[in-house]
Amino acid sequence: MKLFRRILYATAALIAAILLAVTAVVLIAVRREQAALAELGRRAPRIEVDGVRLRDLDKNGKIDPYEDPRADINERVEDLLARMSLAEKAGLLFQPPILMEESGQLVDAWGGAFVQGFGTAEAIVGRGISHFNLMNASTCEAMAKWNNRVQRIAERTRLGIPVSLSTDPRHGVRDAGRVAAVRTEGFSRWPEALGLAATRDAALVRRFGEIANREYRAVGLRTALHPMADLATEPRWARVIGTFGEDAELASTMVTAYIRGFQGARLGNESVLCMTKHFPGGGPQKDGLDAHFSYGGDQAYPGDNFDYHLIPFEAALAAGTAQMMPYYGVPVGQTSEDVAMGYNRDIITGLLRERYGFDGVVCTDWQIIAPKAVGPIELMHARAFGVEDLDVPARYARALGAGVDQFGGEEDPQPLIGLVRSGQVPIERLDTSVRRVLRDKFRLGLFDDPYVDPEAAETICDQPEFRTAGEIAQRRSIVLLQNDAGEDETPLLPLAREVRLYVEGVDAAVAARYATVVPTLDEADVALVRTEAPYEPHPPQTIGDRIFALVFRQGDLDFKGDTLTHLQSVAREKPTIVAIYLDRPAVLTGVIEYTAATLAHFGADDEALLDIAFGRDTPSGKLPIELPSSMDAVRAQKEDVPYDSVEPLFPYGFGLTYEKGKAP
Repeated sequence: MKLFRRILYATAALIAAILLAVTAVVLIAVRREQAALAELGRRAPRIEVDGVRLRDLDKNGKIDPYEDPRADINERVEDLLARMSLAEKAGLLFQPPILMEESGQLVDAWGGAFVQGFGTAEAIVGRGISHFNLMNASTCEAMAKWNNRVQRIAERTRLGIPVSLSTDPRHGVRDAGRVAAVRTEGFSRWPEALGLAATRDAALVRRFGEIANREYRAVGLRTALHPMADLATEPRWARVIGTFGEDAELASTMVTAYIRGFQGARLGNESVLCMTKHFPGGGPQKDGLDAHFSYGGDQAYPGDNFDYHLIPFEAALAAGTAQMMPYYGVPVGQTSEDVAMGYNRDIITGLLRERYGFDGVVCTDWQIIAPKAVGPIELMHARAFGVEDLDVPARYARALGAGVDQFGGEEDPQPLIGLVRSGQVPIERLDTSVRRVLRDKFRLGLFDDPYVDPEAAETICDQPEFRTAGEIAQRRSIVLLQNDAGEDETPLLPLAREVRLYVEGVDAAVAARYATVVPTLDEADVALVRTEAPYEPHPPQTIGDRIFALVFRQGDLDFKGDTLTHLQSVAREKPTIVAIYLDRPAVLTGVIEYTAATLAHFGADDEALLDIAFGRDTPSGKLPIELPSSMDAVRAQKEDVPYDSVEPLFPYGFGLTYEKGKAP
């Protein structure tokens, strides 16, 4: 009892300390936000030149080369670079997360950039930051209004440098899925990348990119923090769902189509830039443990297969990807020093810059430099694997020396400014990265007009054509894994409309449009159960590990315990269809022994699954990953080698159809 009281008192003290720290940070943030707003100048005047009204961003009464859309982009970049202060240059190399209020208003303090403790205006005016990763969503109209409010603040700064907004994927069916993604109502709904790969249709993937481009641009989003060109050779990895599978040739085809859809034939004011990730391949995580976690920093190559993971990135470079993001992991034994990709000169300069000739922006994955803290309490560790002994300024210097241009998830330019002032980093090194960053802003046309039309945003984001395309893609991505015959030797699927259907995990009102839905299993002819690939939480070591464990699922892939017992008990009673969300390649051995039919999907709504189950659409998806037969087989696999599971339950490329009843 005494021990319990001590634990209770200690917990209460910790909560109190956090609350006090939060209160202090909020008060400081409010003062900074007020000061930043007080510093704002006037909006840029419009000056008519040859019948065209141009923005006088520095408010000097004339149109300078960087303000003139008729000038060559390189001339505009050099003109602006010469006008920038050290603080303005440093601020350009940061891309923190940012939040908006649901109404489209700016966040005044606390949460303006996640847990950093400052507001939108202070970030733009006080810190010179003009790149943000938008982490939440609202209606398309509200998001468009928010973009315009942010751009108005930027226009009132000394040089009027516009804001660039980036985002993780926003078109999934699931609300944020299990990975870095934000579901946006009003956007069309598509399967995840793994599902796009299951369609085997490059034209469909390119069409997705074109539609997503229109919806992104309508609300002001101009950089896609995707696609993932990583290969899912390690089945336990938490980010399999965001890949195009484990086959390098298929992934290359899909990545190429994806980038060309988003960026267009050439980069311009109708493009959405792709930041392809995670160079040179984040898939071979040791034991499948993700590098977001404090214990997941190593990548393993027991099959000596490092070059295989480069193939989709070569395709991305050939397709013209504008930007590139290295992963957190350490490519153990592959370079001259075992340090994380973002600090690894052999990877960024030697491989990406020199071997492949890439001169676009390289942005680190989020938060590799500084931990996130509330007062003295550290919430998230910095993923500085291999350079943990370096202090924050030394980490910045090391990453710049490796060839990095921009720091994802970071928000404090002061250490970088200090490095330049002390002579540890030459200003010329900063200028190299600033040129790359500015070039992309100019190519997108942001200096000429960064504003969007909120009313048009609602119309663009609600087009029936876009919704229909996503719905078709959902159906085409579904893979029929099992379709056993009954006593009459007829496969269970497709179901007849007269069937009495018991459902779990499916909206009964939706299912009632297809069959007679009954409330109990006893009354049913057939059961339909939606479930998910299993996972097993790893013991957390930090507060940050606990946070990321909510969205990054890892560990064992086999069904066990109550979940398995329940599925088996339902299937013993009635012919059962299991529809499983494969965010990772689940071990289905203990399930299909009992079920009559199994559908695998990668993000599909109830209507899509029911259309397949009742034959309104024919299943055509093919597995972009193999499904192992046991956890022993998984543990025997090599992290860097594709389709190497011994006697997989379902091999790569498997998929049944109703017409043939067997895999082609």
